[in-house]
Amino acid sequence: MDIKLVGIEKPNEANLILGQAHFIKTVEDLYEALVASVPGIRFGLAFCEASGECLIRCEGTDEEMIKLAVDNAKAIGAGHSFIIFLKDSYPINVLNSVKSCPEVCRIYCATANPCQVVVAETEQGRGILGVIDGFAPKGVEDEEGVGWRKGFLRKIGYKR
Repeated sequence: MDIKLVGIEKPNEANLILGQAHFIKTVEDLYEALVASVPGIRFGLAFCEASGECLIRCEGTDEEMIKLAVDNAKAIGAGHSFIIFLKDSYPINVLNSVKSCPEVCRIYCATANPCQVVVAETEQGRGILGVIDGFAPKGVEDEEGVGWRKGFLRKIGYKR
């Protein structure tokens, strides 16, 4: 078995959701979940089929995000994995809908951070072992940090 580290290529402003599902129907169900969650959402998704023709199946509402999803799905190449790229929206707006999709087995991450995927490769195929999401902690927040966090969440409308 070989262990590989696959860096996710994306623009800084794009958010992503990386997960695992179990059926070709995933592509259509995720599409429906996303468009029902945020009116006018711009996204691309790609799903790595793990049997049959073993194709990367894709959908979306934004050609740039679809291409980004397909390119990253090719690089990861893990059976039954999916990746969603969001433009001008955030995982918090769609994550519950994505997790509620009957085919979704696992969410590895939902982030705008730089991200690396740890992939195992055998003679059969590839599987995701985990992700490196962002950077290691540099310390523990102090009172000023708590104040900043609380103020920021209220400023952007996520807390009152």
